[in-house]
Amino acid sequence: MMSKTRLDELNTNIYDFKNKDDYAYKIDKGLSKEIVEEISRQKNEPSWVLDIRLKALETYNKLNLPTWGPNLDELKMEEIATYVRPKADIKDKWEDVPTEIKDTFEKLGIPKAEREYLAGVGAQYDSEVVYHSIKDELLSQGVIYTDFDSAIREYPDLVKEYFSKCVPIFDHKFIALHYAVFSGGSFVYVPKGVKLEMPLQSYFRLNSPESGQFEHTLIIVDEGASLHFIEGCSAPKYNKVNLHAGCVELFVKENAYLRYSTIENWSKNMLNLNTKKAIVEQNGQVDWISGSFGSHISMLYPMSILKGDNSKTEYTGISFAGKNQNLDTGFKVVHVGKNTSSVVSSKSISKNGGIATYRSLVRILPNATNSKCSVTCDGLMLDDLSRSDTIPVNDVQNSDVEFSHEAKVGKISEKAIFYLMSRGLSEEDAKAMIVRGFANPVSKELPMEYAVEMNRLINLELEGAIG
Repeated sequence: MMSKTRLDELNTNIYDFKNKDDYAYKIDKGLSKEIVEEISRQKNEPSWVLDIRLKALETYNKLNLPTWGPNLDELKMEEIATYVRPKADIKDKWEDVPTEIKDTFEKLGIPKAEREYLAGVGAQYDSEVVYHSIKDELLSQGVIYTDFDSAIREYPDLVKEYFSKCVPIFDHKFIALHYAVFSGGSFVYVPKGVKLEMPLQSYFRLNSPESGQFEHTLIIVDEGASLHFIEGCSAPKYNKVNLHAGCVELFVKENAYLRYSTIENWSKNMLNLNTKKAIVEQNGQVDWISGSFGSHISMLYPMSILKGDNSKTEYTGISFAGKNQNLDTGFKVVHVGKNTSSVVSSKSISKNGGIATYRSLVRILPNATNSKCSVTCDGLMLDDLSRSDTIPVNDVQNSDVEFSHEAKVGKISEKAIFYLMSRGLSEEDAKAMIVRGFANPVSKELPMEYAVEMNRLINLELEGAIG
């Protein structure tokens, strides 16, 4: 009889390993005009980029911290290094990446994923992209997929046209911080009518302690084109706070389609203050698939602006908050065009005193007639120590709409556990089966390899092995 592998026999160090904090350059901690100017100088940027950075710094200093959501008193910018350049230049051949960094991404499965089911991949280590590749057949179709710094140099007019136009500098304090110190990230342009059969993926790994990662992702899917983009994130655990304040800007043109999938597994000393937004034109559609695991505090609310008539968006998300975690996540959608449609499905799990909050905004403007919106959010608490909250804001400004909102929060069913145990499962395995079933609507929307990855993260969270 084959022996059964227990959860505690799994390799729990797949994300929490760390390399020596060995870098080519690490900027002084803190945030000042001199530091911002030095980041720009280190990157040899054109003056128009520095102008944006300095304007953002000025905006950051004027804006206040949010007065709602998790307490952010632990964030002390004077203790954060905003730019860390690894000992590696960007390479387009995997064997040319320095061994220690290459081994990091080998452990995370990035090269294997690229070989088997990705059309292109980018890998960022601390503040810079160290590897980037794209299949030749995509290049021949005019697809652009490169790191953001290269895009600034090689496609300045295209970057200028869209950069900061979806997520403006003044959106909130942490996006202003992002624009002041951003580094790395991805740039994608899919030409008219080009439909990518295989996904692109960017993976972001933060290794250096007491530092921040501020990558910028800018994606343009032109008329009639389609793309699936996958984002992965992780970091080892340190005793001091690390900060992630990235930005994602998505432009989905007429009759275009974009699926944006994210599995985030930051370490539990991370403050994850990320911003993601999409503008969708006529008959376009953007779908978000989001899994939030790890981080000490998260404030993350992807947003779709349904600008064009008949535009659509779907959001499917899950978060898992364990001990010492406060995950404040959700979704925002603004219906601008007529006959627009949004479907929101959010699930949260909390255990060992974790706090999971679903925070949403649905705004249907006066001219968005015949629009439809459906919101469902479910919270599952695995013990008496945990907390789950639902905080929706619904602003419907015309009467010619179909709108529904359903929220359910409950504890794991003792009857269901008893039933499964009566069928031969241990209590631990019974709970795991129930949680995986609860999370299934999210995992089934992911490619097979990422669904397996998400289930592994759930198993590790249930075992208390992450972070």
